[in-house]
Amino acid sequence: MAAIPYFQLQVNAPGGEAILILARAEHGQLGWYGSGHDIVYTRDGLVVKTVGLPQNLDDSAFPAENPFRKGLQHLRTPLEYTRRMDWSPGYRYGVIVNARLEPKGLEDVDILGTVRSLRRVDEALSAPGLGIHMTNRYWIDPADGFIWKSRQYVAPGVPLELIQLQPYRETVP
Repeated sequence: MAAIPYFQLQVNAPGGEAILILARAEHGQLGWYGSGHDIVYTRDGLVVKTVGLPQNLDDSAFPAENPFRKGLQHLRTPLEYTRRMDWSPGYRYGVIVNARLEPKGLEDVDILGTVRSLRRVDEALSAPGLGIHMTNRYWIDPADGFIWKSRQYVAPGVPLELIQLQPYRETVP
């Protein structure tokens, strides 16, 4: 992988796995493109939109403060908040999802033969009126909060595992 001069993200989905290439970095949002028509958009390590999947995340927004923007490395105690999510097909738009981030311990994660000691953070998501209950997991660098690996539900029943193979790390001026 290191011989390929592109930022790369491995995505494992229920239907298979793919290596996506960073094709767009604009205003903090990263567009990762696959060889087909699949696209995964991330912001601060969080999937905010997908294209080309059987079920897609059309949008994910925070009505209040976004804990991912602040950096999950600052999380010391559980944090509760809400997210607004849009899914298609099915026209499920504006779904208010209750969320709870909970920091866990350090875990060793092997990425392409390099073992990193990363802090796991779990995010419980629920929309009880719709019978939706999901748990996302993030493995973050405890020093700077960079999300090296995650397992995120982009829609109910549709988890994606994301692994940074050749990460894009935006420099802050």
